[in-house]
Amino acid sequence: MLQFQTYRGGSVVIVTDEASSEILYPNYHNCQRLKCLSRHKLKNALQQPGISDDLKTIKEKMGIDGDKSVDFLLLLDNILAEQVHNLPSCPVLKHFQQTVERRSVDSLLFLLEDGSREVLQMSVGLLFHTLQKNITEAVDPSSPAEKARKLILYASHDVTLIPLLVALGTFDRKWPPYAADVTLELYQDRQSKEWFVRMSYHGEEQVVKGCKAGLCPLEEFLEVLSQYSVSPEEYNNLCSQMQGNQQTDS
Repeated sequence: MLQFQTYRGGSVVIVTDEASSEILYPNYHNCQRLKCLSRHKLKNALQQPGISDDLKTIKEKMGIDGDKSVDFLLLLDNILAEQVHNLPSCPVLKHFQQTVERRSVDSLLFLLEDGSREVLQMSVGLLFHTLQKNITEAVDPSSPAEKARKLILYASHDVTLIPLLVALGTFDRKWPPYAADVTLELYQDRQSKEWFVRMSYHGEEQVVKGCKAGLCPLEEFLEVLSQYSVSPEEYNNLCSQMQGNQQTDS
């Protein structure tokens, strides 16, 4: 826990935790199996026709040695950092920005959609478990604090939004723009008392897979979450299942 003095003399308390407990991005430090699978599959993605050719072209244009380890995710991170912080842009990267973005998406989907369920469970399973808990507590609060809570806000990363959107069936195959957001709203019909969940991405309503409309019955939405949600115990079990070359991959 950190404590800072404000200019008015009061204090602001910031609660911190260990990195191993982080659930708002795919936690490669805490899940060695996910780390090894990601490294292996992303390496294979770079060898796919088209992806490898584009990367070779860009590296040559930038004067990067062919043997140097560079991938599209690293190049895209550099592009976005330059833009967000208003820094001078690399002319080659600026010219190939659309290609870099497209191939970054291709690379990540190669990881997420190839035997995707367990990879998605290890990427966003704990987050989905937390969302289930939040929604259940909002519908049936067990304490005054839970009943009074109207908003839960998380700050996350683009590499969290993509597997989340893939799992919910709403990913548009475009890299999330800076400050993109996912909003889940809980509604209750005044007459029937039935609960619904509405999902928006970047300000636009989405139809979650398994739902017939943007306003999705609560039971159907929770069923979608349950396909990838894992408890801490299930998560630890998944992450400990190291096999074959994964055991020696470092």
